[in-house]
Amino acid sequence: MAVETADANSTAVELLDLRPTDRVLEVGFGHGATVARLASAVREGQVAGVDVSEAMLRLASRRNRADIARGLVELRLASAEDLPYPDGCFDKVLCVHTLYFWREPERALAEIRRVLTRPGRLVLAWRHDREALRSFPESIYRFHDQDGVRRLLASAGFGDPRIVERARGGALLHFAVVPRD
Repeated sequence: MAVETADANSTAVELLDLRPTDRVLEVGFGHGATVARLASAVREGQVAGVDVSEAMLRLASRRNRADIARGLVELRLASAEDLPYPDGCFDKVLCVHTLYFWREPERALAEIRRVLTRPGRLVLAWRHDREALRSFPESIYRFHDQDGVRRLLASAGFGDPRIVERARGGALLHFAVVPRD
């Protein structure tokens, strides 16, 4: 999974436009490699992450144990729809390949907006291409086209995103760069 998602995570981190003092949240941190990359970029800030998988929490916690010990990184078991953080506590939020799994995407995006500062930035990355639609089971994955994502973001109170596309083989990755005004 780390190799498969590395390009998408790398592009998403670049689009966050990180500052050393940023407080960053990764929703769906999985293996934790991106958490480590974020931590190295915000040495004077903080990185937090939520994931719904206990196995991923254990794996990412092992990978980031030194930064957790020094208080730079905090990882929690939680869903995007119910973020365990106070209002306006993050400057940047990153979600890569998680949108498909959210049962209530409007609620998840409203929660993300709630925890973002003003100004803040969300980078939301997802696939929407023929290969993905054909290869991934609809019983697990919920795919959204660009217009659908724009509607979800608007429903959550976000403004219009800048959409960046990147083709990787047969995959078409979309990155919504969304300011929190």
